[in-house]
Amino acid sequence: MDALVSPLGMVSDNSPSEAQSVDIRAEAKDHFVVRDGVRFAGTHLIIDLWGATKLDDPAHIDAVLREAAIETGATILHGHFHHFAPDGVSGVLVLAESHVSIHTWPERAYAALDIFVCGDCNPYLALPVLKKGFQPERVQLAEHKRGLIG
Repeated sequence: MDALVSPLGMVSDNSPSEAQSVDIRAEAKDHFVVRDGVRFAGTHLIIDLWGATKLDDPAHIDAVLREAAIETGATILHGHFHHFAPDGVSGVLVLAESHVSIHTWPERAYAALDIFVCGDCNPYLALPVLKKGFQPERVQLAEHKRGLIG
């Protein structure tokens, strides 16, 4: 998928992906999961990267997050990234299964990410991609089960 960089420093898809035109109602599938006897909507990871690199390059961030999302098994619908002056990037990938977002502070070598995926997607599979793409010295991770039924 080609990306455009606007004069405002935003990186976005130049057209909707094929996934956006898929009628998800046709599947009539419950995307809640059951793990260890617990039923819930999905897993939400809160990830802090410390001592990270390449945090001021929207195109690089877009590419890393897309690779990470695909690794989880998710379907990317749309992406949007904003480059702040003088530095920093905020962005989101909207997924059929939820989202991936990032906010960066390059001056502190810090990035705050969250990955929320439902159904059979596994957000933990994104971690090696994030580590390779941003080469953090330290990763802090928290997990939250969303839509917990019990």
